Amino acid sequence: MVMRMQRALVMVLVLMLVGQAAAQDKKNGKLAEPITKGQRVFTCGHSFHVWVPDIVVDLATKADIKDHVKVGLSSIGGSKVIQHWNKPDDQNNAKAALKTGKVDALTLSPIFFPDAGIENFTLLALEHNKDIRVLVQPIWLRADIYEPTMKRPAKVDHNAITIEELRSRHAVYFKEMDAHLRDLNKKQGKTVRYIVPAPQAVLALREKIVAGQAPGLKMQSDLFTDATGHGTPPLKALVGYMNYAVIYRRSPVGLPVPEILKQAKLGDQEAKLNTLLQELAWDAVTQHPLSGVRLDAQQ
Repeated sequence: MVMRMQRALVMVLVLMLVGQAAAQDKKNGKLAEPITKGQRVFTCGHSFHVWVPDIVVDLATKADIKDHVKVGLSSIGGSKVIQHWNKPDDQNNAKAALKTGKVDALTLSPIFFPDAGIENFTLLALEHNKDIRVLVQPIWLRADIYEPTMKRPAKVDHNAITIEELRSRHAVYFKEMDAHLRDLNKKQGKTVRYIVPAPQAVLALREKIVAGQAPGLKMQSDLFTDATGHGTPPLKALVGYMNYAVIYRRSPVGLPVPEILKQAKLGDQEAKLNTLLQELAWDAVTQHPLSGVRLDAQQ
């Protein structure tokens, strides 16, 4: 009798696990195999992105990923990708690094689309490493507006704007972003460019804050240091998790608290917020068809 009950209990647990796995597959689709080999990463960016490489180094260490390398960084404030491309050759550390063929992933952060620098860097990178991946991390909207269609307001109140309005303002940006990368990949004849959907995750976090579901964060403005939208440690941790997830095609859920988030000094709320940031990052990455994490997505 006892053995029958034990067998029945085991069967129930197995069915529960199968059901959870099926639900996860239905939600996320078929996922790509995680990348286990340490990646050599070069970054071109501005103040919404240049802090990402150090966070990813920390996360890779915490995930026990051997041989992750921060190859180098090209930093230009408020820059388009084309500005990094146009730097004189004798000062262009990005081009120099790509020409060695020893870069596995190039991360770029355009502000608006199209941006000719994305294609230029991709073509150069492929000449020297046919397997390189180009990861494009768009920005969350500066001053909460899409500047090509709206004038920057005299005063920005991150707490006054609704999530619905934020989604509406991002919609055109997201459409242009996806179309630009799809066109470039089609022109290339293969998928080498992928999106790190940072603004989608930032929107999701802001929604959690408004709903009172973000431990340690009380207002949307807790994510920003200024009206423009430069990030505080919680936002930076979220974006760092997203870059890690796309670079390694693996979930950050369960990783220890990164050094950047410790700077927020959230006390007993730190671990809870860390888990939320990890979950939001992975959800955004697995849901975006251009992240490279989902195999069943249309690239």
